[in-house]
Amino acid sequence: MTERTFAADDSLPRVPLPTLEDSCGRFLQWCAPLLTADELATTEAAVADLLRPDGPGRTLHAALAEYDATPGVGSWLDLFWPSRYLGRRDRIALNANFFFLFRDDTTLATSTAATQVDRAAGIIAAAVDYKLSLDVEAIPPVLQRGQALSMWQNKYLFSETRIPGETQDSVRVPYSEEWPGPSDAKHVVVFFRGSIFRMDVLGPDGAPHSLEDLACGLREVLKAGARSTRTDSAVGHLTTKARAEWAASRQALLAEPANTAALDTIETALFCVCLEDFAPRDELHACDQLLHGDSANRWFDKAVSFIVFEDGQAGINVEHCGLDGTTILSFVDAMLEVPAPEHAARSGAQAQGLPAVEPIDFVLDAAQRNDIIAAGADFSRYAAENATQTVSFEDFGTARAKQLGISPDAFAQLSYQLAHRRSKGITGATYESIATRQYRNGRTEAMRVITPEMVAFVDAMQDPTVDHAARLAAARTAAAAHVGRAKECQAGAAPEQHLWELQWIQRRRGAELGVTEPIPLYDSPGWLIMRDDYLSTSSAPSVNIRYFGFGSTSPRCIGVAYVLLPDRWNLYLATPTTVADEMHAFADHLRTAVADLEALLAAS
Repeated sequence: MTERTFAADDSLPRVPLPTLEDSCGRFLQWCAPLLTADELATTEAAVADLLRPDGPGRTLHAALAEYDATPGVGSWLDLFWPSRYLGRRDRIALNANFFFLFRDDTTLATSTAATQVDRAAGIIAAAVDYKLSLDVEAIPPVLQRGQALSMWQNKYLFSETRIPGETQDSVRVPYSEEWPGPSDAKHVVVFFRGSIFRMDVLGPDGAPHSLEDLACGLREVLKAGARSTRTDSAVGHLTTKARAEWAASRQALLAEPANTAALDTIETALFCVCLEDFAPRDELHACDQLLHGDSANRWFDKAVSFIVFEDGQAGINVEHCGLDGTTILSFVDAMLEVPAPEHAARSGAQAQGLPAVEPIDFVLDAAQRNDIIAAGADFSRYAAENATQTVSFEDFGTARAKQLGISPDAFAQLSYQLAHRRSKGITGATYESIATRQYRNGRTEAMRVITPEMVAFVDAMQDPTVDHAARLAAARTAAAAHVGRAKECQAGAAPEQHLWELQWIQRRRGAELGVTEPIPLYDSPGWLIMRDDYLSTSSAPSVNIRYFGFGSTSPRCIGVAYVLLPDRWNLYLATPTTVADEMHAFADHLRTAVADLEALLAAS
């Protein structure tokens, strides 16, 4: 018998809590390659202050250790994640949500006609099949080297909606005290040309609608929404606002009972389906639309939004607060690797006639209409200030990297650093996400890529006096250091989130703990420079997706989202338009950096 979905979660090992000494020591190691001698000395003094026997670091760490030991607490990071994700006050649209562009030749896609309605119906049937299996915990836990991984994030897949708050957002989600057990919702929300519709995907008795029923329902939406909604009534625009501003707009909406009902329908829906009235010009255009698109046709607070274009191409936009890429990949793979009729049969779908389809209307006064117009225009400008590019290596992948005797991820990161130096003339802070779902409530760890060995490798490649053997040795050494650091992060031995959570504890409980004075560490050059990304990187290895993407994390950062598979390597780059030239130069140099590194390793 297959193990139940959440059976292993409570028995998984806990995320180890590092000692303050370990995290401070690692932090100095991690930031040192980015600092001048003076900056390092200043940072060392700040670390010494944090480590004082009677200093604030000891008090904050003791509070964290006490929390970690509290009955019912799964991880010392349990408050960190809400602070990090729900605490951010800027817009989440484009800045935090991420996307996947599906392949057109997946089993799910090829089992339907290549039309918008049929593809969308297949996606809905597949997601409903997954949902009903999850309800009875029949989705087997994901295994890594034979060990079950944490599956709690699956509870955020259906009927999860982020709710904006003045100082911190909250989450409306099943499997909670307010909503015990799985979602009992029977509907999804469908967007078309800015109009919003409720569509039932499960019948009154809980049986899913058949594929043909779903297709009929979607055709009703296309017919009813044929005329574009007026810009001033497309409430989805509001979900693009900075969070406190959106919270104020939402409160104003809730003053009208009809709007309370409309928001309730959207927030409890299993997921969103966004139907577009155009076909993308190319893959880059498709990716950009999945990342931001027309905000009249989105609800960015919804955990899962499937976007289906007029020509049947499709993808997903994901709200990040409760869902990481690895969970979404498992969900998407399970959907896309099975034919739509099989999903329908497996879920017990039945022909029940046209599903209930109803428009979701809001009652809006003049001030609210102006608010919506302004939000839409502001986000449209913001999206236009985001430059993007795709880069594809159709003749290089993990198989070739392994043939060359190097870790594929290390090869990728060495290439990024070489291209970055060649394009900008500097080595800059680089983030990489490392999955830690082998732990209870595990999510990700923040890895910083710049090691002394990485710097030495790039130096060697850029110095014409360094010979082949020395460059090769530098590459191998940098790759080994990279793999070593990644393993440390996977083992929970990383400093950043530990030290960051101490900062959050001071913000949450500083007065209570008597730690109210500014802590020098958080203003130190090491802390600020190490976390000011020039490159923010993350990978999503699935044969079922073409591209993965997210926005940049700072005014000079290039977001590097990549799909690295045995036979191909696709990247989606994003950066503010003010530094677009640097991103395009990085892309050009990446092609030569990959060729140069491959040639270096092959010659050995």
